[in-house]
Amino acid sequence: MPKKVEQLSGVLLDEESELTLSELCRACGVPAERIIALVEEGVIEPRSRELQWRFSGICVRRVRRVYSLERDLGVNLAGAALAIELLDEIERLQAHLARLEKGRKR
Repeated sequence: MPKKVEQLSGVLLDEESELTLSELCRACGVPAERIIALVEEGVIEPRSRELQWRFSGICVRRVRRVYSLERDLGVNLAGAALAIELLDEIERLQAHLARLEKGRKR
């Protein structure tokens, strides 16, 4: 009997990508109310607040991180927002340190 081969496909999202509110909800598996709460808490920010909110692809990662913190660690929304800020700062500092170390090796 031949093996059934599953094929995966996906979309690469980055800072340049734009998603609507409904696309962000689908990508993260959360309802619109949840995204709105994250916007109100300052965890994510729409690029445009005109007729239809547009979000960068980076927001997918942030929403999923918040959901993970809440689900896995029982952190509330305010705590998750603070944790996301701190994680972002750590990533910025690590990138800065890597650039400094790379410059020193030259």
